[in-house]
Amino acid sequence: MHHASPLKDFLSRKVIFGSTLGGAVAFMILGVLLWGGFNWGMEATNTTEFCISCHEMKDNVYAEFKGTPHDTNHSGVGAGCPDCHVPDPWVHKIVRKIRASSEVYHWLLGTVNTPEKFDAHRLTMAKRVWAEMTYTDSRECRNCHSWEMMNPELQKPRSRQQHIYAMENGHTCIDCHKGIAHKPAHDQLSEEELEKWNAPLRQYIRELPERFVAGMERIAIAEAEAEAQQQQESARERERRRAAQQAEQQRIETAVAEALAAHGVTPGASVSPAPAVRGFGIEWAALPERQITLFYPGQASMEWTLVGSQHGGARPFRAGDTCASCHAHEAAEMGRKLVTGEKAEETPIPGKRGSIPLTVQTAHDDEHLYFRFQWEAGDHAPVPFVEGGKMDPENRVKLAIMIAKDEVEYAAQAGCWGSCHHDSRGMPVHPENPTAAGLPLDLHAGVTKYLKESRTHVEEAGRRGATLGGWDKLRPAEELAAALAAGRYMDLLRWSSSGVVENGYVLAERVLKESRKVAADGWLEGEVWNLEIRRPLTSEQHGDLPLQPGTLYNIGFAIHDDHADGRFHHVSLGYRLGLDHPEAEINAVRSQVTSPTEAPASAPAAATTTAPTEAPASAPAAATTTAEEVVVVAERFRFTPQEVTVTVGTSVRWENHERRQFHNVWFRELGEEPGEYFFPGESVSRTFDQPGVYPYLCEPHENHNMAGVIRVVE
Repeated sequence: MHHASPLKDFLSRKVIFGSTLGGAVAFMILGVLLWGGFNWGMEATNTTEFCISCHEMKDNVYAEFKGTPHDTNHSGVGAGCPDCHVPDPWVHKIVRKIRASSEVYHWLLGTVNTPEKFDAHRLTMAKRVWAEMTYTDSRECRNCHSWEMMNPELQKPRSRQQHIYAMENGHTCIDCHKGIAHKPAHDQLSEEELEKWNAPLRQYIRELPERFVAGMERIAIAEAEAEAQQQQESARERERRRAAQQAEQQRIETAVAEALAAHGVTPGASVSPAPAVRGFGIEWAALPERQITLFYPGQASMEWTLVGSQHGGARPFRAGDTCASCHAHEAAEMGRKLVTGEKAEETPIPGKRGSIPLTVQTAHDDEHLYFRFQWEAGDHAPVPFVEGGKMDPENRVKLAIMIAKDEVEYAAQAGCWGSCHHDSRGMPVHPENPTAAGLPLDLHAGVTKYLKESRTHVEEAGRRGATLGGWDKLRPAEELAAALAAGRYMDLLRWSSSGVVENGYVLAERVLKESRKVAADGWLEGEVWNLEIRRPLTSEQHGDLPLQPGTLYNIGFAIHDDHADGRFHHVSLGYRLGLDHPEAEINAVRSQVTSPTEAPASAPAAATTTAPTEAPASAPAAATTTAEEVVVVAERFRFTPQEVTVTVGTSVRWENHERRQFHNVWFRELGEEPGEYFFPGESVSRTFDQPGVYPYLCEPHENHNMAGVIRVVE
């Protein structure tokens, strides 16, 4: 009798549901093979090589991907297609693979088989990715970029501020990082669509991770230490410069004394006038400095910063963040991008520098606020679209200060930026003929700076193709007067290297007039500009913002460098100004004014020298004249002739032959008040009815020895 083998008997046993053990083993082997094959297929189709095996991907998105930080970062680590586009959890991965079947279908149809077709469908495909990433809270991004593992100390200030904003408001990665690895498609969206896609979701709001908070605390400590160290280094540098100046002056005095002795001149004899005293008598060496980087702004207007498709910081700015919170440490890089035309500039000037480091010091006494500025002079870069290459030939440099209260919208966030609009002169949508609007504004040179408070509407979003700005939406005169009375304006003062000092304000337009109350002294020493400005703390004049201790004000600075004009200047971000205020970023320290007590001349700035200057020859006294009128010319900070002898009853007329500078005639020894200013082309006159000697001077330019004498005889 034939007996079955033990193995066959074993495999023939029925184990469950009537199936044999052999069948179960065979099924298991088949399952393993199928599962292995399935996983092999999953992995084979889950590589960058597979993704770019068709030319649609290789020639388009992969070509765009190469060279980006996701391709290879500074550590040499890169991500592949599956890292960003295929979920890691198994269930989600299966769902993604099933959805990919539609991509195979369109590949067979040739829907995107040419670059032109691909670009035509780019936005549609991008929206699918954005929607998926928004739904999953950018799940694939967090394989490498989890909130919990972020170290803000290794991030730029702008990045960490954006991350804080995102966590506190419910944003996810894709809201800010569209187009980070491929050609952007979100620039095809309207502003309304972009706002919808970037809208925060409440379920994504989270507390800041402990690691992130600890990092921010270390950053605050490090920045405070860096500021203290910078102040110490600045103090040492000021002391070094002062010692060098004193040593140079001593060397000169010694050399002069030796030269005089060699020629038999009695020591101490006056051979030259004392050097002019510069400034207002503030001992700046004892006061702290603030280093500020002014940068070229291009055509980045206030409205530009508020449009999300143009400025990535629009959302946090609208939520209350300041410009400085993101950009304080990258102003120089911003200036480089803008001045070269890489961003927001239609007419770049070749060779123009992108930024200017500015040293600022402030002080005050009971009556005045004092500023001291220092910055390096730059090389000349001819403007190709201006004849002669200089926009303002008469002024190599101009410096402006704008001060405002918090009541002015955007002043606390952006400083003076709120006065720069997309439809101002030189900006992208400036009107061709603004005077045709018939507005009660000075528009002959174009639309100047203005504030939102002066308009009934300013378009700031550009929705549905609306033109940004609102230059022609002027409020009624009574509303403008009320705004001015309430202090909703920007106080403005400006010094020009030609010697002109102007004071005014910005509300409905920029208003600037030559000033008697604001004084300035600027000069070029070596290759460094030095400028001191004195401004009254209080004034009854409209547009002069009264400054009081205990209050913080918003302040911004601008420099028109290299004969620049209009928008082609360098500007600062917004800062906080205070008088002995612990929270002020620009803190005016109470100081003692030693000398001089009179305002220095606001003369054209020129290079200074420590060498003694040759004394000008004294002009000979003029012969006695019996003419009914004698003319004295005021030019180049001199009265010519300086001495005039006339007979009783003669009139003297002083004519201003300057190009820009104003003067006056002040008979101080007679106990009179200073005379009214007379400007280029104007004159003043006086008739002398009594014999005597009448010395006079130009009050604003006394330090330039601008004086004369009228001798009246019978």
